[in-house]
Amino acid sequence: MPELPEVEALVAFLRENAVGRVVARADLTALQALKTFDPPLSALAGLEVTGVTRHGKFLDLDVSGLHLVVHLARAGWLHWRTGLPAAPPKPGKGPLALRVHLDDGNGFDLTEQGTRKSLAVYLVHSPSEVPGIGRLGPDALLVDREQFAALLAGRHGQVKGALTDQTVLAGIGNAYSDEILHTARLSPFKMADKLTDDEVVRLYDAMRSTLTDALDRQVGQRAATLKGEKRSGLQVHARTGLPCPVCGDTVREVSFADTSLQYCPTCQTGGRPLADRRMSKLLR
Repeated sequence: MPELPEVEALVAFLRENAVGRVVARADLTALQALKTFDPPLSALAGLEVTGVTRHGKFLDLDVSGLHLVVHLARAGWLHWRTGLPAAPPKPGKGPLALRVHLDDGNGFDLTEQGTRKSLAVYLVHSPSEVPGIGRLGPDALLVDREQFAALLAGRHGQVKGALTDQTVLAGIGNAYSDEILHTARLSPFKMADKLTDDEVVRLYDAMRSTLTDALDRQVGQRAATLKGEKRSGLQVHARTGLPCPVCGDTVREVSFADTSLQYCPTCQTGGRPLADRRMSKLLR
């Protein structure tokens, strides 16, 4: 899933390549992706892209006062296209959900792989009209240490869940929460409201360093290389069975119904494996 660093890098890329261009047209090929109907997508034609910004993991293109807001969900992505074909794409063919043509013949595709379709596109007059944006907590890169501590103190649940709950903090997902917890040397099952002052400081510093390091690597990259750059910087996430680059222990995994987390026992749980989310009482 694209998270704060990848979406911010896409913002920077689109500011350089799309801002100042005029939208020629938008072709919708996956009807379920569009969550609004007024104004229609056809209203974008002839309007200039005047800005691009981010709200948590939402991408927001300001098109002369209309906002094309995108949430890429788990398997969505933005692909920049040079020299788009003039013929409209056929609906329901492949992963393409939306194609946006610009006046110079270039543009971008929004795609989503897999059978579970969660990519969401909104065309609104204000980003606040998008339900997910209205519920966002403070941005993970803008919250200060005191705010961060207060947010965790009011959260009765596991710290992994607190980091990924967008109503608590905006922008962090499954991958970077694994990385943050590894850097902070904390179990993902530690209760958020039971963290000591030292643990809160470690977690806050780990969040800042993990996200800013990822941003430094990714901002300035082409859209096509961002996923690979993200993977290259991961130390535990999606590295089950591989050695931890810090201590050499084997990275382990806890699986859930539709997702999983990865962690290092030596770095995070005193050398003890987390057997099961429901049964484990480690470090509570």
